[in-house]
Amino acid sequence: MPVADYEMIRAWKQVLTLSNLRAGQAVTILTGAATHPQTLATALIACQDMGAVVNRLDLPPVNGEKALSRDALAYLGTTPLTGNKAAMAALKASDLVLDLMTLLFSPEQHEILQGGTKILLAVEPPEVLARLVPTEGDRGRVQAAARRVQAAKRMTVTSAAGTSLVCPLGEFPTICEYGFVDEPGRWDHWPSGFVLTFPDEGGANGTIVIDRGDIVLPQKSYVADPIVLTVENGYATRIEGGVDAELLRTYMATFNDPEAYAISHIGWGLQPRAHWSTLAMYDREATLGMDARAYEGNFLFSLGPNNEAGGSRTTACHIDIPLRRCTVSLDGQEVVRDGKVVNEA
Repeated sequence: MPVADYEMIRAWKQVLTLSNLRAGQAVTILTGAATHPQTLATALIACQDMGAVVNRLDLPPVNGEKALSRDALAYLGTTPLTGNKAAMAALKASDLVLDLMTLLFSPEQHEILQGGTKILLAVEPPEVLARLVPTEGDRGRVQAAARRVQAAKRMTVTSAAGTSLVCPLGEFPTICEYGFVDEPGRWDHWPSGFVLTFPDEGGANGTIVIDRGDIVLPQKSYVADPIVLTVENGYATRIEGGVDAELLRTYMATFNDPEAYAISHIGWGLQPRAHWSTLAMYDREATLGMDARAYEGNFLFSLGPNNEAGGSRTTACHIDIPLRRCTVSLDGQEVVRDGKVVNEA
């Protein structure tokens, strides 16, 4: 059901207040061909109402001739900012960038953040944004989980479906996604609500079973038949199963990049207002699938790049896969049991 402009303006103002936007600060709204007009229009009104100096930077799309999908995460090659010195100067001079285009996994984003500019990504449909407006409670819960991950040396993941994965930790930082940018140089995604890190390079080993009903992104599909990944020394070395496995295997092969098979980020969802079932309600091109990534109790793992955490892997292939009904443990202490978050204290 559509959401009223009034509700979207109110949602934007809540997010911008949590992001510590102050009167007189410079906000640049980054837009592209797929930017939702209501999200843009209400962002402009909310920023101006809060006294910000507002600019809009609209950039043409790239990589369309290379990607197999219109999804913004289907191909992570160059960005509209690659070699664009004028656009980079404008963004780096801003206090806050509202990314309504989807700028991810790029050296340009890191360069902007390193100068202290904050970046907030917001590309889901307006009604999803309005339903999943972040709160200070979201931040506290995600940060508490992050402290536990940061202190751990090993994450293990098991499931009745057959997952048995061991990931040594400590080489990479822990990342919190709670939906707003309250510190200089911070990136976040509205909506979100999960914690993630990356296994030590080459350290992940075991088996991952993507069971019936689990979700593969950016395909935005629910798996009908189990897919079995064999993980050896940080890479998925075999992808076995029926048609769903063949679809995943064939898609990844189109990138012709061995780094696409590396285990990327690992973590779990903490957002009770996000739902596993929401993806079934939307056309594939209408959503990025953040409900699937953030719903409470999932085990979310990724294949592909690790440069978002300071690593050197920048493959164009990025696969996010949230699993249901897993048990996640840190140094032997369960934090998720059979898909339910536990032991949060």
